[in-house]
Amino acid sequence: MRFEITRLDDVDGTAVDSTVVDVASVKRIVQQAAATGQRIYIRPAESPAS
Repeated sequence: MRFEITRLDDVDGTAVDSTVVDVASVKRIVQQAAATGQRIYIRPAESPAS
C-alpha cells in the first residue's frame, strides 16, 4: 500500500508539498516530523487506473 504525505505550512496549514511513499517509509517520516514539530497530513494514495 502507498500513502500520500503532505507537508503543511506551520502558520496557516496550507499544503507546501507532497510525496507518495510506501508503507515502510511512513513510520520514519512520521517520527521525523514529530521530532521536528512539522505538520503533515497522511492519506492512502489513489491507485493508478487499471
